[in-house]
Amino acid sequence: MTEMIAWSLSDPEQRIGFSGGRYTQVNYLLSGLLAGLLTAAVYASLYPFRDYPFGQSFFRSGSLPVSVAIVFFTAWATVILAFKSAKLRLQRKTLAIPIVPDDSDFVLSPHSAAHVQDQVSHAVDDPRYFMLFNRISYALSNLQNLGRVGDVAEIFKTQAEHDEASMESSYLIVSAFVWAIPVLGFIGTVLGLSAAIGEFGSVLQAASDLSVIKEKLQGVTSGLATAFETTLQGLLAALVVQLMIVWNKKKEQDFLDDCNEYCTRHIVSRLRLLPFDEQQ
Repeated sequence: MTEMIAWSLSDPEQRIGFSGGRYTQVNYLLSGLLAGLLTAAVYASLYPFRDYPFGQSFFRSGSLPVSVAIVFFTAWATVILAFKSAKLRLQRKTLAIPIVPDDSDFVLSPHSAAHVQDQVSHAVDDPRYFMLFNRISYALSNLQNLGRVGDVAEIFKTQAEHDEASMESSYLIVSAFVWAIPVLGFIGTVLGLSAAIGEFGSVLQAASDLSVIKEKLQGVTSGLATAFETTLQGLLAALVVQLMIVWNKKKEQDFLDDCNEYCTRHIVSRLRLLPFDEQQ
């Protein structure tokens, strides 16, 4: 007997005490809070190296707010994708659960569908939170109203399209981060260049005093450093987040394909439906 999978106890967000999102959807409040803690941890770990070139790029006064925002959005995207990955592993467990008898003589019909529904209810605590079993439960609950196997296949196709659309929408916020992170880097560039140009104006005013010129030029180079460092931070962070998105999407798409194959092999291929008048 396969041990029941309890979504209320196994979902990573539910286990922390927050309301878990359906399927691989993520609770954005929880992920945002964890991203804030992760950002604080990153800056705490970098603080001892603030006088070194790498550490200075995160603590430079002209770019500190921009750098913090870049780190925060990167951390938020990372937390969201980490939760989605953990949720996907939970969803994948359902693919290994047999709910239809292996007996080759077993025929799935409106009369035997109750047995499969019972198997589903014993496999998980709530089929609505498991993509695969939600599809199967919905299709089996409508068997009595269907007259052709093709009608059931159409239900599964419609559900598959809905699940794929739901999967795509769950990546909207992290995709927005991929757009926002380099924009923040460019904002830092503008701020840095503005500071450098302002300092350069002061250099021109003090052109007769060499010592003053040297002092003012430090402000110019600091502004240029701010400009290029924030751009580099933004572009690198956006690249990393985009690669993580592609990797997670690939795994979720593979899971959706496996769900389609499971439904076709174990449900649609075992169906035997009678015309409506013969089902009465």
